[in-house]
Amino acid sequence: MPTQAWGTPAVQPGPPEPPRKKNRTAVIAIVAAVAVVAAAAVTAVLVINKDDDKKDAAKGDKKPSAAASSAKDTPSQDDGGSDEDNPRVGQTVEPVIPGWKTVTNPKRHDAFDVPTDWYVASPDTMSSYSKDGKPIISMTGPAYYKKDNCTVKDKKTGVTLSSPVAGAGTKGAQGAKSQAEAAKTEANNWLYAVFDQNETGDYKFTQLPKKFTNKYGIKGYSAAATVTGVKKTGKCASDGKTFTVTYTDINGDWATWVLYAAKGVKDEVSDETIKKVMSTLRPLKSGA
Repeated sequence: MPTQAWGTPAVQPGPPEPPRKKNRTAVIAIVAAVAVVAAAAVTAVLVINKDDDKKDAAKGDKKPSAAASSAKDTPSQDDGGSDEDNPRVGQTVEPVIPGWKTVTNPKRHDAFDVPTDWYVASPDTMSSYSKDGKPIISMTGPAYYKKDNCTVKDKKTGVTLSSPVAGAGTKGAQGAKSQAEAAKTEANNWLYAVFDQNETGDYKFTQLPKKFTNKYGIKGYSAAATVTGVKKTGKCASDGKTFTVTYTDINGDWATWVLYAAKGVKDEVSDETIKKVMSTLRPLKSGA
């Protein structure tokens, strides 16, 4: 993504778009942790999105789009990743839920825990979704559940992409009019980008923005949304759901934590588990 503020050109943020009854598609050609990604494509993501996601919240009829790739990380093929392939094994930031793994993001100054069978990418990994080869939405410090759940070869590029059942990470929110707006907008944006770029599904906010606070001192707004009835145009297509929390990090900047997950699939991550993950969101001191 160009290094502009969250609210400037290309894909501009604006009032969150309410769910539309018109259908939308999930060409989840996919999500992050790409097992095989062309070097040129990865380079493009790293350069264009160097400052990650300051401006990729979509405005109304301009939505971000899909086909995510991860830079700076070459995950192993098993769900959890081996000790050698999983950079956070032996981490110094301990999980607050015994037995879980901790995800850290020094750039956004946060940490959160995920179940032990999730794959945790390195803190500097960027996960970006693209449309027509152009990155349009991204997050950093991601973690994935069943990261290679579905693979598909892009007909235009010939690149094999992997789609996880779920992914989570954090992005910038500077430039948003309010934290409530940012939480709602991103919940909608990620549904579109990951699951429904062809706009075939029905959108619904299952939780309108409401104040969020937890025992670790994270304060802001959270939101949740779903897209259902997505036209199944490919084997990786599915309905989806998102949960977001927009908060003020320790440097005073706004950031949005996002968790997206396939809905109605065999290994769907339960809302209960997602909320448990969200409850562990906590500040991360610089240098941790």
